Amino acid sequence: MATLTLKNIPDNLYNQLKEAAKLHHRSINSEILYCVERTINPHKINVNEHLAMAKQLRAKTANYLLTDEKIDKAKSEGRP
Repeated sequence: MATLTLKNIPDNLYNQLKEAAKLHHRSINSEILYCVERTINPHKINVNEHLAMAKQLRAKTANYLLTDEKIDKAKSEGRP
């Protein structure tokens, strides 16, 4: 495997990488590799799969009508 050294990383960017690595339970090196892989090889979305999934979700929720009143009631429940 190749080795790459990064120099002159701005403090702000380094801190963001450090926080992201901590959040994702990765080392900073692993976080950088993840970011580079995501940029170079972005996840291609299969449109047909997403449409099929959306149709399934719509079918599951078709019988549940959500009204403004229901939303307002849910938001205010449990509030003094």
